[in-house]
Amino acid sequence: MVKSGQVAQFGFSNPDRGRLGMEVLDLAVLRRRLTDDTLTKVHRTDFHQMVLVTAGSSTTMVDFVDHTCVPGTLLHVSPGRVLRLPQGDAEAFMVLFTPAFPPPLDGTRPLLSPFGPAARTIPKAERAVVTRAVQDLRQEYRRNVLTNEPVDLLRQLLGALLLRIARLPHDAGPEHSDARFERFQQELERSFAATRNAAEYAARIGYSLRSLNRICLAATGRSAKALIDARVALEAKRLLVHTDLSSAAIGHRLGFSEATNFTKFFTREAGMSPGAFRQ
Repeated sequence: MVKSGQVAQFGFSNPDRGRLGMEVLDLAVLRRRLTDDTLTKVHRTDFHQMVLVTAGSSTTMVDFVDHTCVPGTLLHVSPGRVLRLPQGDAEAFMVLFTPAFPPPLDGTRPLLSPFGPAARTIPKAERAVVTRAVQDLRQEYRRNVLTNEPVDLLRQLLGALLLRIARLPHDAGPEHSDARFERFQQELERSFAATRNAAEYAARIGYSLRSLNRICLAATGRSAKALIDARVALEAKRLLVHTDLSSAAIGHRLGFSEATNFTKFFTREAGMSPGAFRQ
């Protein structure tokens, strides 16, 4: 674990089998493993975290949004997002894995991207199936730790679980299956610190601004400019909490030539000044 600013930064480390790129455990086991301070600390990781709540209730913060977690809630926190572990009496399965561990499957690519919803509710009709898939994965994980067998079956079971999750409807709106929207998302992730000009993004992926806005509205209900600004604001929030950089330095890193312009932008997007948000 490395600490930077107020956010703890965790790299993947399997305590059961050092080189194995995944771990399946109960939330209760993780709670016993970590200190009270770590359990309540905001952190980010370089690995995926999936949490399937099976009993009780809790509140979890992902990227500065609180999510109420009850039985049937599935959390997915991709690398780089900031998280506070579930607070409350929730019981849950946890599946932790490095980006390189799952088998390469086209159907899981949108799920594992940094753009998907952090929380979704599994429909009641699907809960038993998804829970059983997690239990099968946990059973194979425990067997693999004891026998040190090849990980092929473990990887395929993880892939099957991810495919089951990927086909579920999610609460945030329509599925982002439009390849054109995915291209915009990928370009936005590469370039949000370099430009906030929606027309420039449209040109980079080969569409008119009008077409790009139509694509974004169909996928999210928001314009391309709104999505660009939201991504920049999210990164600013992460940097304000995750680092000790000054507000001016953060603004410069995100492409603002003047500190006052960054402050005005952030206040408009977040509803408070950078300093107030950091506090």
